[in-house]
Amino acid sequence: MTQITHPTTGAAASPTPGPKSVDILILGAGWSSQFLLPLLTQHNLTHAATTRTGHDSTIPFTFTPGSTSVEPYARLPSAKTVLITFPLKGPGQSETLTSLYARAHEDVAATTRWVQLGSTGIFTAPHWNDDASPHDGGGGGGAHPDAPAANPRAVAEDELLALRGAAACVLNLAGLYGGERQPRNWIARVAKSKGDVKGKGALHLVHGNDVARAVVGVVGKFEAVGGKRWIVTDLRVYDWWDLIMSWGGQGTGKVEGAGEGMEYQRWVVELIKEEGVRALPREKEALGRVLDGRGFWEAIGSWPGEGRVA
Repeated sequence: MTQITHPTTGAAASPTPGPKSVDILILGAGWSSQFLLPLLTQHNLTHAATTRTGHDSTIPFTFTPGSTSVEPYARLPSAKTVLITFPLKGPGQSETLTSLYARAHEDVAATTRWVQLGSTGIFTAPHWNDDASPHDGGGGGGAHPDAPAANPRAVAEDELLALRGAAACVLNLAGLYGGERQPRNWIARVAKSKGDVKGKGALHLVHGNDVARAVVGVVGKFEAVGGKRWIVTDLRVYDWWDLIMSWGGQGTGKVEGAGEGMEYQRWVVELIKEEGVRALPREKEALGRVLDGRGFWEAIGSWPGEGRVA
């Protein structure tokens, strides 16, 4: 449920859809909102959020890429910062969204700041990647030379940065977890055979609480982060073999939800012998693509608060 918080008192008022102005407008109150909304209230940041249906006192809003109607945007409040949580894809969508919002809110159009949540999946080079590394954005961001066709999400993110400059930033998030979303439950989906396990290298994660900290940090330090994209992780590189050995080695060595015969612990032990691995976790050089997320946390002057994934 969206709450409007009074900056002067910090007291939560009754849920009120469609306030006239807020510190932050969340376009798409999805999974991350369960962590973000309480933290915004704690920091006395007034906020409003949208969903497709307007449930839980949110504002009904659906982004339609081909539409030129200002009317859906007129129902939204004026905001100092707009956070886009759903993916924009390909050329034109960032321009459509930002221009229609600006037409509906001319009073703040020149000063509104934009934050797009994205994925670290656009960084594909099989070695260390940081905020300055090439990504799969085609001409907009200097794609890795061995990359396939431009990632449509990266294209839209590059467009947002080109349109808004220092008034925009992109947070490319690592694997999201927290609450009911737990990495140990992903094993049966991502690895259904010993061959699948062999191909698993590095895993990068960020907890929902740290996503919330990241957004609040951006709001407070926009001058330090605006104008570019950032990699957001928990500052750890996990080895899938190490995690599978831990989680798949409990009891019978099988993962809940996995098919019969999927004995993960045995597979990892066999692979350790076959590949000459001395110990887990493996050396970073053996993990393929690895992410360096230090730059973002240094820029906002904060650090992830959650510990290592259990």
